[in-house]
Amino acid sequence: MTPSRRVALNALFLNPGVTGGPETYVRELVPELVGRHPGTRFTLLTSPRGARALHADGWGGLLPVVALPADDDQPARRTLVETLYLPDLVRRRGFDLVHSLANRGPVRAGARHVLTIHDAIFFTHDTLGLVSTIGMRAVVRAAGRGADAVITDSAAARAEIAEHAGVPVDRIEVVHLGAGRPAASAPTPEPELRDRLGLGRSRVLLCVAALRPHKNQELLVRALPHLPDDVTLVCAGHGEGYEQRVRALAEELGVANRAALAGYLGDADLEGLWRIAAAAAFPTKVEGFGLPVLEAMRRGVPLACSAIPVLREIAGDAVQWFPPDDPAAAAAAIERALAGGYDADGARDRAAEFTWARTADQTHAVYDRVLGG
Repeated sequence: MTPSRRVALNALFLNPGVTGGPETYVRELVPELVGRHPGTRFTLLTSPRGARALHADGWGGLLPVVALPADDDQPARRTLVETLYLPDLVRRRGFDLVHSLANRGPVRAGARHVLTIHDAIFFTHDTLGLVSTIGMRAVVRAAGRGADAVITDSAAARAEIAEHAGVPVDRIEVVHLGAGRPAASAPTPEPELRDRLGLGRSRVLLCVAALRPHKNQELLVRALPHLPDDVTLVCAGHGEGYEQRVRALAEELGVANRAALAGYLGDADLEGLWRIAAAAAFPTKVEGFGLPVLEAMRRGVPLACSAIPVLREIAGDAVQWFPPDDPAAAAAAIERALAGGYDADGARDRAAEFTWARTADQTHAVYDRVLGG
Protein backbone atom coordinates (compact mmCIF):
# COMPACT_ATOMS: atom_id res chain seq x y z
CA MET A 1 0.00 0.00 0.00
CA THR A 2 1.29 3.46 -0.91
CA PRO A 3 1.93 5.43 2.30
CA SER A 4 -0.16 8.56 2.86
CA ARG A 5 1.33 11.82 1.72
CA ARG A 6 2.28 14.14 4.50
CA VAL A 7 1.62 17.85 4.01
CA ALA A 8 2.70 20.61 6.39
CA LEU A 9 0.51 23.73 6.25
CA ASN A 10 2.58 26.80 7.14
CA ALA A 11 0.39 29.34 9.00
CA LEU A 12 3.14 31.00 11.01
CA PHE A 13 1.55 34.37 10.14
CA LEU A 14 -1.62 33.66 12.13
CA ASN A 15 -2.48 36.38 14.66
CA PRO A 16 -6.15 35.75 15.47
CA GLY A 17 -8.42 38.75 15.07
CA VAL A 18 -5.69 40.78 13.35
CA THR A 19 -4.65 38.73 10.32
CA GLY A 20 -7.86 39.38 8.38
CA GLY A 21 -8.44 37.59 5.07
CA PRO A 22 -5.59 35.08 5.46
CA GLU A 23 -7.11 33.95 8.77
CA THR A 24 -10.40 33.27 6.97
CA TYR A 25 -8.39 31.35 4.36
CA VAL A 26 -6.91 29.10 7.04
CA ARG A 27 -10.15 28.58 8.96
CA GLU A 28 -12.19 27.69 5.87
CA LEU A 29 -9.68 25.93 3.62
CA VAL A 30 -7.99 23.63 6.12
CA PRO A 31 -11.10 21.79 7.40
CA GLU A 32 -12.18 21.22 3.79
CA LEU A 33 -8.75 19.85 2.85
CA VAL A 34 -8.75 17.48 5.82
CA GLY A 35 -12.33 16.33 5.31
CA ARG A 36 -12.24 15.91 1.55
CA HIS A 37 -8.78 14.38 1.18
CA PRO A 38 -8.40 11.72 3.91
CA GLY A 39 -5.55 10.07 1.99
CA THR A 40 -3.32 13.05 2.82
CA ARG A 41 -2.07 13.54 6.38
CA PHE A 42 -2.06 17.24 7.21
CA THR A 43 -0.26 19.05 10.04
CA LEU A 44 -0.71 22.76 10.72
CA LEU A 45 2.39 24.72 11.74
CA THR A 46 1.49 28.05 13.27
CA SER A 47 2.34 30.71 15.83
CA PRO A 48 1.83 30.22 19.58
CA ARG A 49 -1.14 32.63 19.49
CA GLY A 50 -2.57 30.86 16.49
CA ALA A 51 -2.20 27.45 18.14
CA ARG A 52 -3.92 28.60 21.33
CA ALA A 53 -6.84 30.07 19.40
CA LEU A 54 -7.28 27.02 17.18
CA HIS A 55 -7.05 24.59 20.10
CA ALA A 56 -9.67 26.65 21.94
CA ASP A 57 -11.89 26.25 18.87
CA GLY A 58 -11.49 22.46 18.86
CA TRP A 59 -8.95 22.08 16.08
CA GLY A 60 -6.97 19.50 18.06
CA GLY A 61 -9.55 16.95 16.93
CA LEU A 62 -9.21 18.00 13.30
CA LEU A 63 -5.47 17.70 12.68
CA PRO A 64 -2.17 18.07 14.57
CA VAL A 65 -1.54 21.76 15.35
CA VAL A 66 2.11 22.54 16.13
CA ALA A 67 3.16 25.86 17.69
CA LEU A 68 6.42 27.18 16.28
CA PRO A 69 8.49 29.50 18.53
CA ALA A 70 7.54 32.89 17.03
CA ASP A 71 4.48 35.12 16.76
CA ASP A 72 3.79 37.37 13.79
CA ASP A 73 4.62 40.57 15.70
CA GLN A 74 8.19 39.31 16.28
CA PRO A 75 9.47 39.95 12.74
CA ALA A 76 13.14 39.07 13.19
CA ARG A 77 12.33 35.95 15.19
CA ARG A 78 9.61 34.93 12.77
CA THR A 79 11.98 35.23 9.81
CA LEU A 80 14.56 33.08 11.59
CA VAL A 81 11.98 30.44 12.50
CA GLU A 82 10.52 30.36 8.99
CA THR A 83 13.93 30.29 7.32
CA LEU A 84 15.73 27.73 9.51
CA TYR A 85 13.54 26.11 12.18
CA LEU A 86 10.57 25.24 9.96
CA PRO A 87 12.58 23.56 7.15
CA ASP A 88 14.55 21.55 9.71
CA LEU A 89 11.31 20.37 11.34
CA VAL A 90 9.91 19.47 7.90
CA ARG A 91 12.98 17.33 7.12
CA ARG A 92 13.03 15.65 10.54
CA ARG A 93 9.33 14.74 10.39
CA GLY A 94 9.47 13.55 6.82
CA PHE A 95 6.86 15.81 5.23
CA ASP A 96 6.47 15.44 1.47
CA LEU A 97 5.24 18.97 0.85
CA VAL A 98 4.93 22.33 2.59
CA HIS A 99 2.10 24.71 1.68
CA SER A 100 2.77 28.23 2.94
CA LEU A 101 -0.65 29.84 3.20
CA ALA A 102 -0.04 33.60 3.14
CA ASN A 103 2.42 35.38 0.84
CA ARG A 104 5.73 34.37 2.32
CA GLY A 105 7.56 31.20 3.23
CA PRO A 106 11.00 29.62 3.36
CA VAL A 107 13.21 29.79 0.28
CA ARG A 108 14.23 26.18 0.95
CA ALA A 109 11.34 24.46 2.68
CA GLY A 110 12.91 21.05 3.34
CA ALA A 111 10.40 19.45 0.94
CA ARG A 112 8.46 20.40 -2.16
CA HIS A 113 6.92 23.83 -1.64
CA VAL A 114 3.62 25.40 -2.67
CA LEU A 115 3.18 29.09 -1.81
CA THR A 116 -0.08 31.02 -1.77
CA ILE A 117 0.48 34.68 -2.67
CA HIS A 118 -2.89 36.29 -2.17
CA ASP A 119 -2.07 39.52 -3.97
CA ALA A 120 0.71 41.84 -5.10
CA ILE A 121 -0.43 44.84 -3.04
CA PHE A 122 2.89 45.25 -1.27
CA PHE A 123 4.58 45.57 -4.70
CA THR A 124 2.18 48.20 -6.05
CA HIS A 125 1.24 50.17 -2.92
CA ASP A 126 3.12 51.30 0.18
CA THR A 127 0.87 49.55 2.69
CA LEU A 128 3.67 49.07 5.25
CA GLY A 129 6.55 51.23 6.44
CA LEU A 130 9.44 51.70 4.02
CA VAL A 131 11.76 49.13 5.62
CA SER A 132 8.96 46.57 6.04
CA THR A 133 7.82 47.09 2.44
CA ILE A 134 11.32 46.55 1.04
CA GLY A 135 11.79 43.49 3.23
CA MET A 136 8.40 42.01 2.32
CA ARG A 137 9.01 42.45 -1.38
CA ALA A 138 12.38 40.70 -1.13
CA VAL A 139 11.01 37.82 0.94
CA VAL A 140 8.01 37.23 -1.33
CA ARG A 141 10.11 37.40 -4.50
CA ALA A 142 12.59 34.89 -3.12
CA ALA A 143 9.93 32.49 -1.82
CA GLY A 144 7.85 32.78 -4.99
CA ARG A 145 10.75 32.13 -7.34
CA GLY A 146 11.90 29.18 -5.24
CA ALA A 147 8.49 27.54 -4.84
CA ASP A 148 7.49 24.57 -6.98
CA ALA A 149 4.10 26.22 -7.56
CA VAL A 150 2.38 29.43 -6.56
CA ILE A 151 -1.35 29.66 -5.88
CA THR A 152 -3.19 32.96 -6.06
CA ASP A 153 -6.80 34.01 -5.59
CA SER A 154 -7.65 35.58 -8.94
CA ALA A 155 -6.53 36.02 -12.54
CA ALA A 156 -5.99 39.73 -11.85
CA ALA A 157 -3.60 38.88 -9.00
CA ARG A 158 -1.78 36.30 -11.14
CA ALA A 159 -0.88 38.94 -13.73
CA GLU A 160 0.45 41.32 -11.09
CA ILE A 161 2.46 38.61 -9.29
CA ALA A 162 4.08 37.53 -12.54
CA GLU A 163 4.97 41.14 -13.34
CA HIS A 164 6.22 42.28 -9.94
CA ALA A 165 7.49 39.13 -8.22
CA GLY A 166 9.14 37.61 -11.28
CA VAL A 167 7.35 34.25 -10.97
CA PRO A 168 6.75 32.64 -14.38
CA VAL A 169 3.05 32.84 -15.13
CA ASP A 170 2.88 29.12 -15.98
CA ARG A 171 3.84 28.30 -12.37
CA ILE A 172 0.99 30.40 -10.93
CA GLU A 173 -2.33 28.62 -10.42
CA VAL A 174 -5.55 30.62 -9.95
CA VAL A 175 -7.72 29.10 -7.23
CA HIS A 176 -10.70 31.26 -6.30
CA LEU A 177 -11.69 31.41 -2.64
CA GLY A 178 -15.00 30.39 -1.14
CA ALA A 179 -17.71 32.83 -0.13
CA GLY A 180 -16.42 33.89 3.29
CA ARG A 181 -17.17 32.25 6.63
CA PRO A 182 -20.44 30.69 7.78
CA ALA A 183 -22.96 33.09 9.26
CA ALA A 184 -22.97 33.25 13.06
CA SER A 185 -25.81 31.17 14.46
CA ALA A 186 -26.69 33.78 17.10
CA PRO A 187 -26.13 37.29 15.72
CA THR A 188 -26.11 40.24 18.11
CA PRO A 189 -29.64 41.69 18.26
CA GLU A 190 -30.27 44.84 16.25
CA PRO A 191 -31.26 47.06 19.22
CA GLU A 192 -28.01 46.22 21.03
CA LEU A 193 -25.86 47.02 17.99
CA ARG A 194 -27.71 50.25 17.22
CA ASP A 195 -27.35 51.41 20.80
CA ARG A 196 -23.68 50.47 21.16
CA LEU A 197 -22.62 52.03 17.82
CA GLY A 198 -24.88 55.09 18.11
CA LEU A 199 -26.80 54.27 14.92
CA GLY A 200 -30.23 55.43 16.03
CA ARG A 201 -32.78 54.73 13.30
CA SER A 202 -30.42 55.44 10.41
CA ARG A 203 -29.92 53.27 7.35
CA VAL A 204 -26.61 51.42 7.70
CA LEU A 205 -23.99 51.50 4.94
CA LEU A 206 -21.56 48.74 5.91
CA CYS A 207 -17.90 48.48 4.92
CA VAL A 208 -16.10 45.35 6.15
CA ALA A 209 -12.32 45.64 5.82
CA ALA A 210 -9.27 46.43 7.90
CA LEU A 211 -8.67 50.19 7.95
CA ARG A 212 -5.73 50.62 5.61
CA PRO A 213 -5.02 53.28 2.97
CA HIS A 214 -5.49 50.94 0.01
CA LYS A 215 -8.86 49.83 1.41
CA ASN A 216 -9.86 53.44 0.77
CA GLN A 217 -12.47 54.02 3.50
CA GLU A 218 -11.74 57.74 3.07
CA LEU A 219 -13.71 57.65 -0.18
CA LEU A 220 -16.86 56.57 1.67
CA VAL A 221 -16.43 59.35 4.21
CA ARG A 222 -16.11 61.83 1.34
CA ALA A 223 -19.24 60.30 -0.21
CA LEU A 224 -21.34 60.84 2.93
CA PRO A 225 -22.13 64.55 2.23
CA HIS A 226 -23.59 63.42 -1.11
CA LEU A 227 -25.84 60.82 0.54
CA PRO A 228 -29.14 61.32 2.38
CA ASP A 229 -28.78 62.42 6.00
CA ASP A 230 -30.32 59.19 7.30
CA VAL A 231 -27.42 57.06 5.94
CA THR A 232 -24.71 56.18 8.47
CA LEU A 233 -21.42 54.57 7.44
CA VAL A 234 -20.19 51.71 9.67
CA CYS A 235 -16.60 50.59 9.09
CA ALA A 236 -15.99 47.18 10.65
CA GLY A 237 -12.34 46.20 10.67
CA HIS A 238 -9.14 46.28 12.65
CA GLY A 239 -7.78 49.82 13.00
CA GLU A 240 -4.15 50.13 11.89
CA GLY A 241 -3.23 53.80 12.25
CA TYR A 242 -5.25 54.80 9.18
CA GLU A 243 -8.27 54.90 11.49
CA GLN A 244 -7.12 58.27 12.88
CA ARG A 245 -6.94 59.70 9.37
CA VAL A 246 -10.45 58.50 8.52
CA ARG A 247 -11.81 59.87 11.80
CA ALA A 248 -10.12 63.26 11.28
CA LEU A 249 -11.56 63.49 7.77
CA ALA A 250 -15.06 62.78 9.06
CA GLU A 251 -14.64 65.59 11.60
CA GLU A 252 -13.34 67.96 8.92
CA LEU A 253 -16.30 67.26 6.63
CA GLY A 254 -18.83 67.54 9.44
CA VAL A 255 -20.05 63.94 9.14
CA ALA A 256 -18.44 62.43 12.24
CA ASN A 257 -21.92 61.68 13.66
CA ARG A 258 -22.61 59.60 10.55
CA ALA A 259 -19.35 57.62 10.46
CA ALA A 260 -19.01 54.84 13.03
CA LEU A 261 -15.55 53.23 13.12
CA ALA A 262 -16.43 50.04 14.94
CA GLY A 263 -13.00 48.37 14.92
CA TYR A 264 -12.61 44.61 14.85
CA LEU A 265 -15.88 42.81 15.58
CA GLY A 266 -16.57 39.22 16.52
CA ASP A 267 -18.70 36.93 14.38
CA ALA A 268 -21.94 37.63 16.25
CA ASP A 269 -21.61 41.42 15.97
CA LEU A 270 -20.59 41.26 12.33
CA GLU A 271 -23.47 39.00 11.40
CA GLY A 272 -25.82 41.33 13.23
CA LEU A 273 -24.51 44.24 11.13
CA TRP A 274 -24.92 42.30 7.90
CA ARG A 275 -28.55 41.71 8.84
CA ILE A 276 -29.35 45.36 9.45
CA ALA A 277 -27.29 46.79 6.58
CA ALA A 278 -29.35 48.67 4.02
CA ALA A 279 -26.37 48.41 1.67
CA ALA A 280 -22.67 47.60 1.69
CA ALA A 281 -19.76 49.30 -0.04
CA PHE A 282 -16.26 48.11 -0.88
CA PRO A 283 -14.14 51.06 -2.13
CA THR A 284 -10.75 49.31 -2.26
CA LYS A 285 -8.12 50.56 -4.70
CA VAL A 286 -6.40 47.19 -5.04
CA GLU A 287 -7.26 43.68 -3.92
CA GLY A 288 -6.27 40.06 -4.39
CA PHE A 289 -9.82 38.73 -4.20
CA GLY A 290 -12.42 40.57 -2.13
CA LEU A 291 -14.08 38.26 0.39
CA PRO A 292 -16.44 40.97 1.75
CA VAL A 293 -17.94 41.29 -1.73
CA LEU A 294 -19.01 37.64 -1.65
CA GLU A 295 -20.08 38.01 2.00
CA ALA A 296 -22.55 40.70 0.93
CA MET A 297 -23.67 38.90 -2.23
CA ARG A 298 -24.48 35.61 -0.53
CA ARG A 299 -26.64 37.49 1.97
CA GLY A 300 -28.40 39.48 -0.75
CA VAL A 301 -27.23 42.80 0.70
CA PRO A 302 -27.26 45.58 -1.96
CA LEU A 303 -23.66 46.33 -2.84
CA ALA A 304 -21.60 49.07 -4.48
CA CYS A 305 -17.94 48.43 -5.34
CA SER A 306 -14.92 50.13 -6.84
CA ALA A 307 -14.62 49.17 -10.50
CA ILE A 308 -11.25 47.42 -10.39
CA PRO A 309 -10.53 44.28 -12.47
CA VAL A 310 -10.41 41.75 -9.62
CA LEU A 311 -13.80 42.77 -8.22
CA ARG A 312 -15.34 42.61 -11.68
CA GLU A 313 -13.84 39.12 -12.00
CA ILE A 314 -15.50 38.03 -8.74
CA ALA A 315 -18.81 39.91 -8.75
CA GLY A 316 -19.72 39.92 -12.43
CA ASP A 317 -22.87 41.99 -13.02
CA ALA A 318 -24.23 41.64 -9.50
CA VAL A 319 -23.22 45.04 -8.03
CA GLN A 320 -23.23 48.80 -8.66
CA TRP A 321 -19.82 50.09 -9.77
CA PHE A 322 -17.96 53.35 -9.13
CA PRO A 323 -14.42 54.71 -9.75
CA PRO A 324 -12.30 54.36 -6.58
CA ASP A 325 -11.33 58.05 -6.66
CA ASP A 326 -14.73 59.75 -7.18
CA PRO A 327 -16.83 60.36 -4.03
CA ALA A 328 -19.82 61.73 -5.94
CA ALA A 329 -19.89 58.72 -8.26
CA ALA A 330 -19.56 56.41 -5.25
CA ALA A 331 -22.52 58.13 -3.60
CA ALA A 332 -24.58 57.76 -6.79
CA ALA A 333 -23.78 54.04 -6.99
CA ILE A 334 -24.66 53.58 -3.31
CA GLU A 335 -27.95 55.42 -3.82
CA ARG A 336 -28.79 53.14 -6.75
CA ALA A 337 -28.11 50.12 -4.54
CA LEU A 338 -30.21 51.58 -1.71
CA ALA A 339 -33.05 52.32 -4.12
CA GLY A 340 -33.35 48.71 -5.27
CA GLY A 341 -30.94 48.68 -8.18
CA TYR A 342 -29.78 45.23 -7.18
CA ASP A 343 -30.56 41.67 -8.25
CA ALA A 344 -30.39 39.88 -4.88
CA ASP A 345 -31.20 36.45 -6.33
CA GLY A 346 -28.59 36.89 -9.06
CA ALA A 347 -26.03 37.96 -6.47
CA ARG A 348 -26.76 34.90 -4.32
CA ASP A 349 -26.48 32.62 -7.34
CA ARG A 350 -23.17 34.20 -8.32
CA ALA A 351 -21.79 33.88 -4.77
CA ALA A 352 -22.89 30.23 -4.61
CA GLU A 353 -20.41 29.45 -7.40
CA PHE A 354 -17.56 30.15 -4.94
CA THR A 355 -17.22 27.30 -2.42
CA TRP A 356 -14.44 26.31 -0.07
CA ALA A 357 -14.94 22.69 -1.15
CA ARG A 358 -13.95 23.67 -4.67
CA THR A 359 -11.04 25.73 -3.31
CA ALA A 360 -9.81 22.68 -1.37
CA ASP A 361 -10.09 20.32 -4.34
CA GLN A 362 -8.27 22.69 -6.68
CA THR A 363 -5.59 23.30 -4.06
CA HIS A 364 -5.09 19.56 -3.56
CA ALA A 365 -4.82 19.15 -7.32
CA VAL A 366 -1.83 21.54 -7.21
CA TYR A 367 -0.23 19.27 -4.58
CA ASP A 368 -0.80 16.31 -6.92
CA ARG A 369 0.90 18.08 -9.81
CA VAL A 370 3.86 19.14 -7.69
CA LEU A 371 4.30 15.66 -6.21
CA GLY A 372 3.83 13.89 -9.54
CA GLY A 373 0.29 12.55 -9.39
